[in-house]
Amino acid sequence: MAEPELRRAAAHARSPLDGLAVVVVSYGSSDLVAAGVPAGLTAAGAHVVVVDNDSGPAERRAAASLAADRGWSLVPSPNDGFGAGCNRGVAAARAAGCDVVLLLNPDATLTVDDARALHEHVRRHPGDLVSPVVVLPSGRESFVGAVVDVEAGRTRRPRPADGPGVHPWLTGACLALGVDTYTALGGFDERYFLYWEDVDLSWRAAASGARLVVRDDLRVVHTVGGTQGGGVSPLHCYWNCRNRMLFAALHLPPRDRRRWAVRSAAYALEVVLRASPRVAVRSPRSAAAAVRGTVAGLLLVRRTVRGRGGAWPAGAAVRS
Repeated sequence: MAEPELRRAAAHARSPLDGLAVVVVSYGSSDLVAAGVPAGLTAAGAHVVVVDNDSGPAERRAAASLAADRGWSLVPSPNDGFGAGCNRGVAAARAAGCDVVLLLNPDATLTVDDARALHEHVRRHPGDLVSPVVVLPSGRESFVGAVVDVEAGRTRRPRPADGPGVHPWLTGACLALGVDTYTALGGFDERYFLYWEDVDLSWRAAASGARLVVRDDLRVVHTVGGTQGGGVSPLHCYWNCRNRMLFAALHLPPRDRRRWAVRSAAYALEVVLRASPRVAVRSPRSAAAAVRGTVAGLLLVRRTVRGRGGAWPAGAAVRS
């Protein structure tokens, strides 16, 4: 057989998901991972990496058993945050020879067809970051694209009349991009621990000239808060409020940082009331956590301005 025919035969023989790594960071969530990540991904050629952010020996054994049963890779990890776990997972994917990575929350449900479409998109457009529309189990859309509204000091859904002070970002709940792109960006900034690390990555990607794309023909189901038992947890409230101000400290000029600081109390109240107006009464721990997170974030801004001349260096850490 001639060499061109051999190449065509080899390409035809390749599985549709060859070169794709699906990276899931799990903290006490092996049951959710088992339900949401289809076993058929491996048969289609994908390399599945489960990063177990240590929640105890029993969960580590459960995650190891799941990975062994399905032919997945397990990366044991300390519990040092979602971003750090993703960085370890992408490093493992690169070491396995993968060139496209799909980051997936453990409480999200992916199909092989979803994975194939996202993989093919990145193959066609290697510089893109791409996300599907994310829906709740009820079918209600929870992510259709999002923006950082610098003037308002918050994130929100995009609007037709959005101007230059509005910057797009993509959710880390289900995000596909090239491994080389992820590495060039520096991966997730591990200082965020939880929440806003996807906003930060998107901000840096857009600044580098990358395209942020929402595929509105794709739907992935995400049980928001599934890893925390549902609802708005104290953990969510603390890190969301704290990391909003970390983002401002890292990326915004002094005038905007001051505006975000002034609006911190209103933002904290919005976070606490996000699930229900009665949540602060039913769960005072969430309200207290939002206050602590806000104070921690404001202190980060103060230390940034005083100690580093108004800007921090990029703190991402892609592992090799």
